[in-house]
Amino acid sequence: MTRPPLTILLAAPRGFCAGVDRAIKIVEMALEKWGAPVYVRHEIVHNRYVVDGLRAKGAVFVEELDECPADRPVIFSAHGVPKAVPAEAARREMLFVDATCPLVSKVHIEAQRHHERGLQIVMIGHAGHPETVGTMGQLPPGEVLLVESPEDVARLEVRDPDALAFVTQTTLSVDDTADIAAALQTRFPAIQGPHKEDICYATTNRQESVKAIAPRCDALLVVGAPNSSNSRRLVEVAARAGCPYAQLVQRAEDIDWRALEGIGTLGVTAGASAPDVLIEEVVDAFRARHDVSVEVVETTRENVEFKVPRVLREPASA
Repeated sequence: MTRPPLTILLAAPRGFCAGVDRAIKIVEMALEKWGAPVYVRHEIVHNRYVVDGLRAKGAVFVEELDECPADRPVIFSAHGVPKAVPAEAARREMLFVDATCPLVSKVHIEAQRHHERGLQIVMIGHAGHPETVGTMGQLPPGEVLLVESPEDVARLEVRDPDALAFVTQTTLSVDDTADIAAALQTRFPAIQGPHKEDICYATTNRQESVKAIAPRCDALLVVGAPNSSNSRRLVEVAARAGCPYAQLVQRAEDIDWRALEGIGTLGVTAGASAPDVLIEEVVDAFRARHDVSVEVVETTRENVEFKVPRVLREPASA
């Protein structure tokens, strides 16, 4: 039986970003240096396959610091943590390593600087997302106000409309964020924005690569986790850019084959915390059913690398 032809447009860049790469490396190096178990507060990155792989090597994932014994190392996830968490770890004399993505740390520092200058901060982000919780937790209660939409901006009650600054979660939709920022600037003309875009390079690049392929696709799959903000944004970006059907899949087993019947061109990309092995698994699933030809569509090249903390580069003390 002849298999139907299918063109797969593989977006590039896709998958792991430098911050995720660094966070995973931190857990692996901590396990090498101090042995198992090493505790990790919150999923190190939002990907079940990655988390399960690290768990198998001896990482123990917990939601709160009080679930960690004081005599084992603890790692803070790539999304960042409220200031109270490292303070409590220091009080308990715990050995801790901060795997917060440097681009998230940049937003933390920015918020702190605005606060020191007497400004109240407005954060564009998603309520409850670990990164938003971590950024808002850098400052005292009430100093960071959260908005998720232009409608939220209209309802916002601020201390002084002339003493405001805004920051954003790093994994948002570039277009949605621009709309909210514009609403803030219209309502509060004196508000100060970030010196440099808060949305990270990897989020922006993956969204741009999806925009480049979406109009050519009958359907598009984003490989990523349902709790991954940047992965979910890619599905929205694909739909907005003209792709008739876009779906988030964690693995090949999640593919909705009925929804993809009769397609001729499929787009494939992956969120910043999805490893290459899962992207290959999805492509292989289509090779089993179709005569596949793959076209890589590269919109930019990434060569960013972040160093791991010094404590992991130093030899263990005897």
